[in-house]
Amino acid sequence: MSEANNNGSDIQLYGRVFITGAIRAETGLHIGGSEGAISIGGVDNTIIRDPLTQRPYIPGSSLKGKMRSLLEKNDGRPQNNSIGRDVKIHICKSAEEYQTCDVCQIYGVPGETGFSQPTRLVVRDVPLTEKSAEKLAGAKTDLPFTEVKWEVAIDRVTSAATPRQMERVPAGAEFGDFELVFSVYSPDDAARFARLVNSMSLLEDDYLGGSGSRGSGKIAFKNMTVAIKSSRAYLDPQTVAEHVNLPQLIAALPGIQAEIGRIAGKG
Repeated sequence: MSEANNNGSDIQLYGRVFITGAIRAETGLHIGGSEGAISIGGVDNTIIRDPLTQRPYIPGSSLKGKMRSLLEKNDGRPQNNSIGRDVKIHICKSAEEYQTCDVCQIYGVPGETGFSQPTRLVVRDVPLTEKSAEKLAGAKTDLPFTEVKWEVAIDRVTSAATPRQMERVPAGAEFGDFELVFSVYSPDDAARFARLVNSMSLLEDDYLGGSGSRGSGKIAFKNMTVAIKSSRAYLDPQTVAEHVNLPQLIAALPGIQAEIGRIAGKG
């Protein structure tokens, strides 16, 4: 995604908003790893793991991609750009369309479009918390830190059953701290920040990773802190919300948006 602008000289960073906290797996979580990398215990569908610790983690790309996809669907944006095998996302095709598209303004577009501004959102990888790692290490799980869920695919014509295995992080595990970094380049970004929170709400009501329609991937954002760094006082971050869940963050949005508008010179 683009980090440059065709008129880069007139881009000003007014500040950044940081959302940090924990992500709790309310049901088993499966974010797939490479099929050819590690085959632990002969499981068909393995999860992604940190190559050094072998602990599961949530890739920032998975979290950002899912939130983007849900906002695209919420806004009715066309899936018009292929980014891989059988995967399409929305990318604006003109500067005029881009100016009114929260999806592309927040989540970014390829640099070759020639009309993009810097991507507003950065999403970090999210490790398993030490507390959850210790708890899972001491539990009798099927595999290190994870469980194996058996599923059965049924042939709709013959009724033949084909069993398959899927590796999941068990329900109750927590990942953190997650970090969403939202850069402010315009007074209009106060409204766009609300659309980011909208994406988080859509995700809580949907699922992260695979097999969501079969029960996996329900998550919740927990114990969040929101801090703002103004470009005029970047070394002095201001905490504007602390120890909040998503409904509380939504309730605090008007005050947070007012502060974003203030640092961007509006109001």
